Amino acid sequence: MQSEVLANLAKIPFLADAEEEALAALAAKVKTVKFPKRAMIIYEGDDTSSLYIVLSGAVRVFSTDDKDKEVTLLIQEAGSYFGELALLSNEPRSAAVQATENTVCGIVAKGDFILWLKAHPDVAITLLGVLAEKVRHLTEKVKQLALSNVYERTIKVLQDMAEKDGDIQVIAHKPTQQELANMVGSSREMINKIMKELTKGGYVVVDGKALKIVNKPPAAW
Repeated sequence: MQSEVLANLAKIPFLADAEEEALAALAAKVKTVKFPKRAMIIYEGDDTSSLYIVLSGAVRVFSTDDKDKEVTLLIQEAGSYFGELALLSNEPRSAAVQATENTVCGIVAKGDFILWLKAHPDVAITLLGVLAEKVRHLTEKVKQLALSNVYERTIKVLQDMAEKDGDIQVIAHKPTQQELANMVGSSREMINKIMKELTKGGYVVVDGKALKIVNKPPAAW
C-alpha cells in the first residue's frame, strides 16, 4: 500500500516535481481508509481539514441548497485528490464528497502536511498555482449555470467527461441520468429528453458501460 500511496502522490500536480525522498516522507504520514459505495466521506460544513487522495474507486463532489437540491461539481477517480483548500484555511468544508463506488482514500492530516510543506517550501508556489486554476474552473462552472441553458450545459459536461479515442470521444463509465442531472443542475426528466434526442440523432451511442460521442452535437437544441 505504501508504494501505491507514493505513486499516487506523484500524480498530484503540486507534488509532481517534489523529490522522491520528500514524497516518501509525506507518504509515511498518509492514513488509508476504505469507504463503501454511497458512503459520505465529507459533509458540507464539516470542520475537518485533511487532504484526501483517491487511491482506488471514485467520488463525487457536490453542494446542496436549503431545499436539498444538489449540484455535482466534480467526479473524481483514482489518482485525483480533494480537500486541498482546507489545508490553507480554517473555514468549514465548502462541498460534500460521496463515494460513487467502493473507494480507498489516503488521508493526510493538515498538521502533518503543513510541517512537511515548511520543510519543502518550493511546493507551496506550485500549490498556489493549482488552487488558482481550481478557482478558475469553479468560476466557469458558475458562469455556465448562470448563462447557459440545460442543453448547452449537458453537452459541455459530456464533453468534459469524455476522453479522445480516434475520431470519437468516449466516457468510459457513463453517468446515470440522475448523476448527469446533478452535474448539469437540472431535472432527470429534462436530461432524459435531451439524451433521447442525442441518441435518436446519432450523436451519442451507449456501448455497454460506456457512452460514445460519435458525432459533434448541434450547438443548440
